[in-house]
Amino acid sequence: MTSANPDNKHEDKMLSAMKSFSEKYAKNTDTYFCIDPSVTAVVIEGLAKHKEELGSPLCPCRHYEDKEAEVKAAFWNCPCVPMRERKECHCMLFLKPEDDFVGDKQDIEMEEILKVREGLATS
Repeated sequence: MTSANPDNKHEDKMLSAMKSFSEKYAKNTDTYFCIDPSVTAVVIEGLAKHKEELGSPLCPCRHYEDKEAEVKAAFWNCPCVPMRERKECHCMLFLKPEDDFVGDKQDIEMEEILKVREGLATS
């Protein structure tokens, strides 16, 4: 795997783990990624960042007053309770076939995620 930052192998491992988790979870729940792969890439990047920083893949699409407390509560740890109970993903990572913006993919290339990461780093 190529990396935007070769000195940070642990971060790349976390990104790879969150990519793998997302793909497997989509397949296991019959959900699909957003038609716009950059949405999927940003969410996976956010999950990996939270997993790295907090030890848990806290939903990256919400604002938290206290992220550590939210991790302990586990409600918004991916897959969050609304996703597990009703297949409702606020982040648009896991979409039901009938949802707006649903794509037809349950996989994403690492290059797509790294491209988005590089874009985030330069913005």
